[in-house]
Amino acid sequence: MFKKIYGEPKLLISDLLCLLLLLWFWFFLPSKLFLSPTSYVVEASNGELLSAAIAKDGQWRFPVADTIPVKFQQCIVAFEDQRFYQHPGIDVLAMARAMQQNLKAGSVVSGGSTLTMQVIRLSRRESRTLWQKIVEVAMAIRLEFSNSKQDILKLYTANAPFGSNVVGLDAASWRYFARAPESLSWGEMATLAVLPNSPSLVHPGKNSVKLIRKRNDLLDKMAALKIIDQETANLSKLEPIPGKPLPLPQNAPHLLQRFKAERSQLKIPETRITSTLDYNLQLKVSNLLKRYQNRYRANDINNIAALVLNVKTGTVQSYVGNIYQPENKELQSHVDMIKAARSPGSTLKPLLYASMLNDGFILPRTLIPDIPTQINGYSPQNYDLGYDGAIPANHALSRSLNIPAVKMLQNYKYQRFYDQLKKLGINTLNKPADHYGLSIILGGSEVTMWDLAKTYMGMARSLNHFNDYQGRYNPHDYDAPVYVKGKIIPRMPQDDAQINGVLDYASIWNTFNAMEEVMRPGEEGLWEQFSSSQRVAWKTGTSVGSRDAWAVGLTPEFVVCVWVGNADGEGRPGLTGVDVAAPVLFDIFRELPNAKWFTTPKHQLKKMMVCKQSGYKAGEYCKQTVEELVPPAAEKTSICPYHKLIHLDRTATYQATDNCEPTGMMVHQPWFVLPPAMEYYYKVKNSDYKLLPAFMPGCGDAGSNFVMEMIYPKQHAQIYIPLELDGARGKVIFNVSHRNNNAKIYWHIDEEYIATTKNFHQLAFSPAPGRHTLTLVDEDGERLVQSFTILSKEKD
Repeated sequence: MFKKIYGEPKLLISDLLCLLLLLWFWFFLPSKLFLSPTSYVVEASNGELLSAAIAKDGQWRFPVADTIPVKFQQCIVAFEDQRFYQHPGIDVLAMARAMQQNLKAGSVVSGGSTLTMQVIRLSRRESRTLWQKIVEVAMAIRLEFSNSKQDILKLYTANAPFGSNVVGLDAASWRYFARAPESLSWGEMATLAVLPNSPSLVHPGKNSVKLIRKRNDLLDKMAALKIIDQETANLSKLEPIPGKPLPLPQNAPHLLQRFKAERSQLKIPETRITSTLDYNLQLKVSNLLKRYQNRYRANDINNIAALVLNVKTGTVQSYVGNIYQPENKELQSHVDMIKAARSPGSTLKPLLYASMLNDGFILPRTLIPDIPTQINGYSPQNYDLGYDGAIPANHALSRSLNIPAVKMLQNYKYQRFYDQLKKLGINTLNKPADHYGLSIILGGSEVTMWDLAKTYMGMARSLNHFNDYQGRYNPHDYDAPVYVKGKIIPRMPQDDAQINGVLDYASIWNTFNAMEEVMRPGEEGLWEQFSSSQRVAWKTGTSVGSRDAWAVGLTPEFVVCVWVGNADGEGRPGLTGVDVAAPVLFDIFRELPNAKWFTTPKHQLKKMMVCKQSGYKAGEYCKQTVEELVPPAAEKTSICPYHKLIHLDRTATYQATDNCEPTGMMVHQPWFVLPPAMEYYYKVKNSDYKLLPAFMPGCGDAGSNFVMEMIYPKQHAQIYIPLELDGARGKVIFNVSHRNNNAKIYWHIDEEYIATTKNFHQLAFSPAPGRHTLTLVDEDGERLVQSFTILSKEKD
């Protein structure tokens, strides 16, 4: 029987045709109806619109929203398609009614298309021949098969024309009412609902009388349908209609540009994101920066940026890449300074301090030399052009002294620090370590605000987690901050934690404590300690030539980074981190919730007896010691080199040797002794420093102590002597220190005697260009020999 049936050719052909028609019906609807480009949109974490950019085709067209306001659903269904929820895509009754009305009028006065058919028509953009209309009917039915009524409404709401270059409800609501559609009144929503019906003829700013009439008719219709009461309809009619389109908010334009550039990398299919930004904080920071920029422009300082990160969640709370004044092109406010690579000034110094603690090179208060220094022709200078002789490492950091920082880096090695910066997430070091050299610690490299804030956030996140992983470390603490809501950095399983971190907890804790000691900027340039304010670890930085002013600060909950300067790199007098960036930093912190200070990682710290005067690990000759909490690597640090046992005569008045005092009669006493050049400056600022006693008359040093040290120039220095204002050749100021305040020093250059100094050992001299040898001899025959080179024309 079956063979007989299927043997009929006609049956086979008809079945095949039916199958082909079914396949055509199922697949002729495109998988994606709308291919038009959409606007880039950035919303705050609470859904408020922050910024939007027009689509590539010049239309304001937002991506399809997840939800549709109930008011709009009710308005548009009442106005366009009352049986929308009952029909299968086409409304036969409406089509019959329209045909009857059109035939009676002799022209098209009514349409019978449903919202579903209008979605199809909006997606096709083709001339509407009879055949095209038939295809649209079929496609509308097909659309109903695979989509819910709510999905169809979403497509219509996002793609309906609202006049001018405005497409979709979201864009229309912001362009005409400057508010989100969810906040619109019945009168406002009814106004928008009637626009897609004839957007080219009726839209805000054009044919207002006709627009008002259509809106009022819809309100009456909704009252008749019992959607709203008549009183609400009458009150809604009194509402004014909008005028010309309004500009959209631009409260995070630079984050919008960043999202544009990174969308493919972030693997986000839509051009709309809900960001992690705090809406109120973003507006407060933007307004704060505008006020400061208005003040700084008097000094031709045009640009300012700020970034606020949430330490605990690893998210961006505020992103102001620049003041935004596109109308003033000379301000270059379109440049996102958060992404710009600039000289960081001194903002990397805490990272060196932490690294040296972590690797066992120093203790928190280890004395660091602060004396005139020249290294291979490189001569760093402190900001105040002064010298302390020697200063504890934590105070050198809090005072941001350059010479101690260079001395520390010279000891740590810039190659090692270069590698450490890369581990910490500084991604702008694109040249070999030798290119930067020691200047890397004073801003000789480049860094972005993003990387700098990310690094400090990583350190703070790591310290916050010291109890979470039983002494282990989460490498993801240093991951980049997240600005897209829902992409929060996940918590790492405890078993995946690593034994070692980039920096240990104790070193980070000590570093933040040192950074907290910095004094806050007060009014009129004075310094004051804000005892009532929250505890903040912070650091400022100023690049060479006063081109960049930085301030970065942190608490256990927030990291704030501020940059002030000119996008084109022009330097300005007074453009320093402490003067222009730090006040902004603390004003931003005033807008943030107070946070408790970091919990001391007691189990990660060890107690050590430390020499009170030198900050080194106490040796046998250190009589004044204190117990300090230090990082685990502190055991690798050296014993205090400045406490020595000296030998005095029986009266303990003079130093003595066995040439003039029997050994049994000597008094042996520990003494804190700095090298002569350090001592030369240290004794001025430390009145309790005790100079070594002089040797007993006729006894002599016998070469047992280093008594002279050259302060300037250093060994193998290269010196350029400039011309004075009168055109005469200038002079070099030679400076040497001697342990004996009353000593005489005889000066020789190239074995030729030139002068004698006593007490104050400075000499002004103008040697000829070329290499020279300086020989100094004191009364006891102690000699100091050094070489230097006078450059002939221009300093290399």
